[in-house]
Amino acid sequence: MDIKQYLDSTYLKTAEQAGISEAENRQVVVSAIVEAMAENFKLVMIRPEMVKMAKELITAANSKVSIGTVIDFPEGKGSLENKLAEAEKAIVDGADDLDFVLDYEGFKAGKVDTVKEQVLQCTYLGLQNDKIVKWIIEVAALNDHEIVQLSALVKNVVLSNFEENKYSKVFVKSSTGFYKTRDGMPNGATLSAIKLMLENSFPLPVKAAGGVRTLQEAQQMIALGVKRIGTSSAKSIADGSKAEGGY
Repeated sequence: MDIKQYLDSTYLKTAEQAGISEAENRQVVVSAIVEAMAENFKLVMIRPEMVKMAKELITAANSKVSIGTVIDFPEGKGSLENKLAEAEKAIVDGADDLDFVLDYEGFKAGKVDTVKEQVLQCTYLGLQNDKIVKWIIEVAALNDHEIVQLSALVKNVVLSNFEENKYSKVFVKSSTGFYKTRDGMPNGATLSAIKLMLENSFPLPVKAAGGVRTLQEAQQMIALGVKRIGTSSAKSIADGSKAEGGY
């Protein structure tokens, strides 16, 4: 098993969130892209405004590293039209993976049909353009029953509307890494949440994002059945050292 082919090396902070200038933040992204190419990670996950630059760097280096970006990030409250517009721009700029934040608050408020329609239309756009689509359900904002419900919702929309050969291209993903939890509770993937996702999203693949900080933890997730791992410390994990970052 090549652990690096499971790792989505991730940097999603704005300059303001990182406490640095725009130019410095851009350089952090460049460094993340260069590292991903040097280490042959599966993918580098960056904000939408950085995708075009990433595409230019990766193309110039003739690298196979994929580019992922987030859509309607981090709260997922945008309209269907906004989600589609963001995704269309990311596709034009060169993204390979589109990680949509599902409107989990809307779902919890009973807007189930609206959420289903967003999943259907955005997934269709991504698959039509031969992209990988991931739906972030934000497990830290959900109870166990809601994790089951949302994993099954994404699965049922996909199974009802797309051919079987597309199932492997639509993931259910655990977390943004930006959700604010109380009392130090984890805001990323936990074993219990991932198990629920795997059980209720099958045959769709699952991405464990956030909270995986060691090679052992990554291997444990993969043994459960996870197909991708999102982390801001991909190199530390691949090297077998403990990650220092929070994602």
